[in-house]
Amino acid sequence: MPHDKKDQDVYARISDSRRRDAGRGFARLDPLIQKELDLHAGDGIELKNPVNNKKTAALVMHGYSEDTNSGIIRIDGSLRLNLKASIDERVLIRKIEVHPAQTIQFAPLDRPINVRNPNIFAKVLENRVVMAGDLISFDVMSGPVFFVCKNFTPKKDAVQINRNTQVEILKRPVDTKELERVIPRTTYEDLGGLADAIQKTREMIELPLRHPEIFNRLGIQPPKGLLLHGPPGTGKTLLARAVANETDAHFITLSGPEIMSKFYGQSEENLRRVFKEAQENAPAIIFIDEIDSISPKREEVQGEVERRVVAQLLSLMDGLDARENVVVIGATNRINALDEALRRPGRFDRELEIGVPNKSGRLEILQIHTRGMAVGDDVNLKFLSEKTHGFVGADLQALCKEAGMIALRRILPDINLDEEVISPEVLERLIITQNDFERALANIEPSALREVLISTPVETWNDVGGLNDAKQALQEAVEWPLKFPNIHKFLNAKPVKGILLYGLPGTGKTLLAKALAHESEINFISVRGPEFLSKWVGESEKKVRETFHKARTAAPCIIFMDELDAIAPARGGSKNSGNQVTERIVSQLLTEIDGLNSLKDVVLVAATNRPDILDPALIRAGRFEKQIEIGLPNIEVREKIFNIHLRGLPLDNDVNIKSLASDMEGKTGADIESLCKESVQAAIRDYISKGDFKDISDDDKDSVKIKKTHFDTAINSVIKSSKRSEKAYQKLDGALSKDLYM
Repeated sequence: MPHDKKDQDVYARISDSRRRDAGRGFARLDPLIQKELDLHAGDGIELKNPVNNKKTAALVMHGYSEDTNSGIIRIDGSLRLNLKASIDERVLIRKIEVHPAQTIQFAPLDRPINVRNPNIFAKVLENRVVMAGDLISFDVMSGPVFFVCKNFTPKKDAVQINRNTQVEILKRPVDTKELERVIPRTTYEDLGGLADAIQKTREMIELPLRHPEIFNRLGIQPPKGLLLHGPPGTGKTLLARAVANETDAHFITLSGPEIMSKFYGQSEENLRRVFKEAQENAPAIIFIDEIDSISPKREEVQGEVERRVVAQLLSLMDGLDARENVVVIGATNRINALDEALRRPGRFDRELEIGVPNKSGRLEILQIHTRGMAVGDDVNLKFLSEKTHGFVGADLQALCKEAGMIALRRILPDINLDEEVISPEVLERLIITQNDFERALANIEPSALREVLISTPVETWNDVGGLNDAKQALQEAVEWPLKFPNIHKFLNAKPVKGILLYGLPGTGKTLLAKALAHESEINFISVRGPEFLSKWVGESEKKVRETFHKARTAAPCIIFMDELDAIAPARGGSKNSGNQVTERIVSQLLTEIDGLNSLKDVVLVAATNRPDILDPALIRAGRFEKQIEIGLPNIEVREKIFNIHLRGLPLDNDVNIKSLASDMEGKTGADIESLCKESVQAAIRDYISKGDFKDISDDDKDSVKIKKTHFDTAINSVIKSSKRSEKAYQKLDGALSKDLYM
């Protein structure tokens, strides 16, 4: 095979670029094509659309091994725009020689832009290869800003920008009409964590709009409608805009409430007008945002106007007139509120859920939103993506903005706002650091989870004294499947759905659950059993459904139910109780737990001190299949608990922790905590009475100690309290053994 491939042309199929390459002018080729053209990283290539002869230039980077023998070239939306080409179209590739740009002129698009320091663009566009007429976009927090490359020196086909290039921004803007193309504000590279949704949407919408002859040949009708549903802020509207831009289709956006009118028949007329405009400008996409507001279930609405609008929409979707090359996309976060007639085939043929992004999706979204930000080298986006469980795209965008504002507040005292131009030295210091992002995390709440309390407990395994067997069992059931997914997948290990912690009150059941949530770094939904109870029929079951729905949304997630016996007693014992609310809650709970079969990373942890009254159906395999008894601590464990609660306290030399642990034989961890608190209170009481009711000063701190006499004073009241619990549990000696569930 010859080595000199400079003048050889090769075809490749266009594919979308990875998120980290967007806006950088990179081209990543099938490694076989790269070898055939003798291309290396840093070489320049000319791309030519064989249909319209549009050209642009790109910088070659190493291709991905998974693209080998695929015949593709990965380029971003700006390069596709300059070629006026779409994904899956063919492009002609030729190796070219690029020269360093000495000077370059850019003209803003549509409107004048005041740039005080144009040479900053040379730094942003360093190594970018451009040709005359190329459209260049700059990502800023408010969105992309577009410029057109008008001229450069030396006079070559393509030049490469470097830091020494002198940049000039022309005052006269370029009209979009002069470019003879629609400027997309959103491309597929602006969508993070939606790879599957993009692929399905392209199959259902882009293919019928661009190549209707395929469906004519097959003799089938292309899809007429696509319904996007999911939590707010996940990217439904953004996906619809990206599809419209990438297909170069006429895009009509319609917010549901804006078609409603106070005049009789005007609402239906507004709908007909929108569909008529789409037919006249086909291929076209009609995007109806918040579609649930204009098409609710007709049997549930009182107004006649809403019923007529739903009927009109159904007629238009059925296409009484020919509706060629017109696709309707609806978006809603309340899919069950839509009229059922809209959701049948022939109207909205497909329903696509846009869910909360996973860890890799959040990383892509963070890469997108930090493209135009001055982030420091210490910013670890992968770490941030792991810490933002339950965050949707809008939350991550807000996180980036908040981090930017925190960085601004840090140098704000050094900025003289009265100056016309802020000095470059101050601007150079305006860098967003990892600490700024971590501080911003405390101010941003996941929007998809605001109806349920999502917390990250501060307790760790170090705060749990003893209970090593229980810790190990919880780690194996929850932490290991998350931290070691490959071995579990290889051995086809099924994760545990439910874990039941049972034992005497005060033995540390709730503390274990909190420490588990903290150590596994996943979301933690804490629900106390009685919170589910309501006086309204059906409301208790609804709360159970909503809790599990939020957990699925926030996965990976732990649902911790304290006092499970309050809502899940054995059924059949409340026949005369009227509404039998607990029986319905148990049934709903059983259904939700069984429904976790198809879900991932959702674990139910419950605690009870009355396992003898739980419904037997909850304890079978596949539900609360792992039961862990939290027994009374032995002397070694009691000593560890004392050390935890007395950490950092000034103890007198006469205090013997081992002796105290021996005195608390048969007592729980809560009893030990109570003893420590009472001893501290006794020391406070002793100091105040001796110090003539004066507060402590720095000079007196060394003389204040917690003494053995303070523990002796406190131990009597604590032991009396714990004896009442022991008497109450004498009848349950056998109930707290594992044989109960065998």
